[in-house]
Amino acid sequence: MLHKPVNFLELIGGGKVPEVLVGTWIVMAILLVFGFFARRALMRAADPIVPDPKPGLRSIAEATVEWMDGFVHDVLELHGYRLLVPFFGSLFLFILSANFFGLIPGMEPPTSDSDLTFALGVVCFVYFIVAGFRSQGVIGYLHNDLVGPIWWLFFLMIPINFADIIFRPFSLGIRLYANMFADHTVLSMFTALVYLVVPILFYALGAIFCIIQAIIFVVLAMAYVRLSTAHSAH
Repeated sequence: MLHKPVNFLELIGGGKVPEVLVGTWIVMAILLVFGFFARRALMRAADPIVPDPKPGLRSIAEATVEWMDGFVHDVLELHGYRLLVPFFGSLFLFILSANFFGLIPGMEPPTSDSDLTFALGVVCFVYFIVAGFRSQGVIGYLHNDLVGPIWWLFFLMIPINFADIIFRPFSLGIRLYANMFADHTVLSMFTALVYLVVPILFYALGAIFCIIQAIIFVVLAMAYVRLSTAHSAH
């Protein structure tokens, strides 16, 4: 007989606050605390430009920022890409932390709730639309992304391109939600059936899966920004 695992998020919220909201608050608090102490360590350094040879919050933060800078550059390949690093870096760290949150016994990953994943998709949707407006102008963006190069086929291309753009946030949200929900469900089932050795293997696979899903979401979001600024990238 399977025992229902303890859900600490439900206990914290008293059954009245949605679990996804409690989990999101906790993940946000962890990231804010990490950022605060990492910044304080950087400000206390004798020379902030010189990397810290000792392992600590500052070195972890510096390595993360350096990796994200290279990651965004390699995917976008745009001039001024560093202006986009804060957004995509924050997005990646939040999704990754939310995914890993589900590996803690008694916790539900916020990204296994469709409300959060769709909200993230909408945020990315607004972001790449605004990026397109800024790079091409409103008229230029609407012409290039909706009408296309062959203007006399506008009656055919506008509905197709409009549906493609509108579906993007739903695609992002559904993909992340479905994968994280399935991963957490499988992990919960097998850890409830077997208590030794096997759960370790599934936790290891779950950790890899969490990283992959965070990368996929951010890469797709960056691809949409790349598409919305393609006509002004060079």
